[in-house]
Amino acid sequence: MIGRGRRLAACLGLAALALTACGKKGPPVAPEQRAPQPVADLTAAVDEATIMVSWTPPNRRADNTRLRDFTSMRIFRADDSGAGEPKSAMLVDGRIADYEEIAAIRGTEPEPAIKRGQRLVFTDRKGLAYGRRYTYVVLTSDVQGRIGIPSRRVSVTYAAAPAEPDNLVAEPRERAVRLNWNAPARLLDGSEVTEALRYEVLRAPSADAELAPVTPASVSERTLTDSNLENDRIYYYAVRAVRVVAGTTVYGRPSQRVAATPRDVTPPSPPANLVAIASEGAVRLSWSPSPETDVAGYIVYRAPAAGAFERIGSTSAPSTTFVDRAVTRGTYRYTVTAQDNAARPNESRRSNEVRVNLP
Repeated sequence: MIGRGRRLAACLGLAALALTACGKKGPPVAPEQRAPQPVADLTAAVDEATIMVSWTPPNRRADNTRLRDFTSMRIFRADDSGAGEPKSAMLVDGRIADYEEIAAIRGTEPEPAIKRGQRLVFTDRKGLAYGRRYTYVVLTSDVQGRIGIPSRRVSVTYAAAPAEPDNLVAEPRERAVRLNWNAPARLLDGSEVTEALRYEVLRAPSADAELAPVTPASVSERTLTDSNLENDRIYYYAVRAVRVVAGTTVYGRPSQRVAATPRDVTPPSPPANLVAIASEGAVRLSWSPSPETDVAGYIVYRAPAAGAFERIGSTSAPSTTFVDRAVTRGTYRYTVTAQDNAARPNESRRSNEVRVNLP
């Protein structure tokens, strides 16, 4: 009996020691703190005959820890006549009460949305009617089914978009393209445009690439100069009209694309200090170089004592000398120009003129 008592005491002591050695567990985290954060930047706008809903997916939980098992985003929509406040976004049984679920994005695949940078864009085409107000809310959840609080509501009034601007002209300039266009006279529903429109200028790096806005905000004028471009590169442009209806931005149909290639149109400075030294059967020319870094070479011109100049040769930069051996006795005049390395080379004005007598 004494032996059994000792063994029991030892077991109890070991159990106490084990409990003492274990780290103390913290209080359990509330499920709502482990749910994904809500979408914080939901936006919507009318784009031609659709409504484009856009947002950045959250990457953290409500407790600000990293969200690694994000699984779905659901888009809910309600519509009304536009009078008063839109319907409240109340979360009831995992849904937004009195809203219709119109799309679900699951896992890492964005469909039916598309990805543009860090944002997702969903195109709503379902049963839209002019004059109705549509309100959107997004719900996020993780693989354990924990649902975050609803995003803020965003509402748009569905209205007819402008038709495309016409007669878009793109005039290439040095490192720039100047654009101008005509305003559309009608909306896509056939009605006349009765208010002032704004315009969004779009640019793409190739004929089939996606167009992107040139400026951060639309412009009121029907002309724009797109600057800080790369010379000798083709850019593609389109323009669409923008109207605002009941606080909703309505983007019209883009115009046909046009292409333009900025190019260097500034010639170098002319060479200076041209000097000619005559010898038997030859004339040696030398000059000071043009200061520009894009000078590719120099062109040499010769004329008789009383006649027009003709090109007789050239040199590649940085050489600034030339020997004319195709001369006989007589008086000759010389001048030199500089030429740059542009795709369509620009030639400078002529240097000073020199005259030489060949014995």
